[in-house]
Amino acid sequence: MTDGAPRPMRADARRNREKILTAAVRAFTTEGLDAHLERIAKEAGVGSATLYRNFPTREALVEAVYRNEVAHLCDAAPALLAQKPPTEALRAWTRLFLDYVTAKYGMIDALRAIAAKGSNPYGHSREMIQAAITSLIDACTAAGEIRTDIRPSDLSAALEGIALTSAGTEHRQQAERLLDLTLDGLMVRR
Repeated sequence: MTDGAPRPMRADARRNREKILTAAVRAFTTEGLDAHLERIAKEAGVGSATLYRNFPTREALVEAVYRNEVAHLCDAAPALLAQKPPTEALRAWTRLFLDYVTAKYGMIDALRAIAAKGSNPYGHSREMIQAAITSLIDACTAAGEIRTDIRPSDLSAALEGIALTSAGTEHRQQAERLLDLTLDGLMVRR
């Protein structure tokens, strides 16, 4: 390629990268930063060299996992809205948000260390998540299913609060209960 554009990734390389990211999010969620990269490679079904070719440092892997989780979370909003009625899509998306927060919680020290070195692993994640919430709120409002005085920033703040108090797999049941209470409070009373 003479125009300087990066070569597109081969399909098998793209699959290997996705398998590494999937294995890494599980490992970081359960083990935090103590997760061994070799174990992540083994769980992904790739060699250590493949992992290091894609992610030369632990920090590079953590940042890629985080960005990938944000992308999956945000891409889920339009997909859920296409498959479900708006309030069901909103409920399903909030559960995915909990998964995202649980994964982020396992990587928080590494993300802070990356940020301290001058990189911004969070990039546009807040704006992306806010856009996903906005699309869900707008769909629910248009369907007349939630109150019209609810702003996306209201739901975002509530989700962040639930996440702060209930992050981690051991608190999942309580977090889901708090989500249900919050979402029930948004609904139009008939």
